Amino acid sequence: MKKIAIYIILASATVTIALSGCNKLNENPTSVIVTTQFFKTASDATSAVNAIYGTLNSDPAGDFPLYGRQLNLLVENASDNQVYSPSNTNPDVRALGTATYISSNSRVQKVWQQIYYGINRANIAIDNIPNISIDTALRARLIRESKFIRGLLYFNLVRLWGDVPLVLHNPESLDLSKLFVKRTAAEDVYTQIISDLTDATNLPKSFTGTDLGRATGGAAHTLLAKVYLTRKDYSKALTELNTVINGGYGYALFTNYKDVFQKATKNGVEHIFSVQFETNLGELNSAQNLSQSFTSFNTGTFPIDIPADSSVSKLFAKTDTRRAVTFYDSVYNAATGKYVVFKNAYTPYFNKFVDYSLSPLTIQSQSAVNYPVLRYADVLLMYAEVVNELSGPTGDAYVAINKVRTRANVANLTTGLTQQAFRDSVFLERRKELMQEGHRWFDLVRQGGTTLVDALHKIPQKTGVDTKYNLFPIPQVEVLLNNQLTQNPGY
Repeated sequence: MKKIAIYIILASATVTIALSGCNKLNENPTSVIVTTQFFKTASDATSAVNAIYGTLNSDPAGDFPLYGRQLNLLVENASDNQVYSPSNTNPDVRALGTATYISSNSRVQKVWQQIYYGINRANIAIDNIPNISIDTALRARLIRESKFIRGLLYFNLVRLWGDVPLVLHNPESLDLSKLFVKRTAAEDVYTQIISDLTDATNLPKSFTGTDLGRATGGAAHTLLAKVYLTRKDYSKALTELNTVINGGYGYALFTNYKDVFQKATKNGVEHIFSVQFETNLGELNSAQNLSQSFTSFNTGTFPIDIPADSSVSKLFAKTDTRRAVTFYDSVYNAATGKYVVFKNAYTPYFNKFVDYSLSPLTIQSQSAVNYPVLRYADVLLMYAEVVNELSGPTGDAYVAINKVRTRANVANLTTGLTQQAFRDSVFLERRKELMQEGHRWFDLVRQGGTTLVDALHKIPQKTGVDTKYNLFPIPQVEVLLNNQLTQNPGY
């Protein structure tokens, strides 16, 4: 008689339950690969790390990917930038667009699960790759790449939910008392994030060929700067930013803002770290769902998400070249040789992730436009903000923000601003430069107080928001599964 273990992976990030039963079948499941069988070669180690990257652009259940849709539902739809499509009937998506979401919201739950799924893969790689007899440099590089992604994912977690379970190893015991993990203080989570990213700063400065797009030392320094900025540790943030700017990484702004979001220029000089998407890879393709901002040539259809209201596109000056890249209100139909102009209450539509390399243009299910997680314009704007917080609006701060404005064909920011006026200018510039790239909710919240509430109250659909929305609710299913979890206030 043989015991057969059936492993059920529950929704909780911290729970794995095994059921054992008697069965007369005497089987040797040689087709099942377990950890002890897998981590043997350099190829195994590389595949394990590639699988971590895969958690950023795909979902094991075939749902929307974390980057390319899900995260944007929380940090863009829940901000003053955008709302749900008028044709979207999903109540949980609509709730994020109206700031009425609750702890049972399926999209909030999905982001939590996807992040911990990626963390678990990173933990497995970090635990097992040191035991493989491979080239020392390759081993160190792969572990550091894993730590970079784990640091990125925990940074998202702690900003979205505050105190969260800090899980650093794949569970080895079926003891439920050890599987149910309490929330760890945000301060301790940040300590781990900084540790992971500090090690990741030793990654190569760049990659080429098939390794293009992997995490680099420059990406780790950039993310560390963002971590320190979020924590208001401006001196350390400045040190990291100076390293990115002056450390020989070769980053710069594209001359043309449009090139940030083109297939032909992906992983270019401005891209510090991007989640990779491609077309024509068959089953290997991951869907970049933000590309479905495109509505086809039918004026009666709607994109996947829309700007919160008309004030969003009006933030841009008439000369600002970012407007035409960020939005569209007409598209060229090559079949007819004419432009189709959209005229309704919901235009303009978002344009950044529409893949214009596709033919026919209407097919957007396999967009090759990467999702830029970190890019050089963000570095310059962080630098301007940090210098202002430390010393007021110095000449260096003006130079940094004006590089971004000059590329956008808008006038330089006038000198002589107060520290508060310059701070407001930086956040407005960030909103325009980085719209739909997963920054806005984070930027509003880290300003503190009622900033998020005040911003959302200007949007008709979001007037009911209050300060509890500075954090998202712990998903209700996680609280039910894990009796060690507590809920955020107000939910």
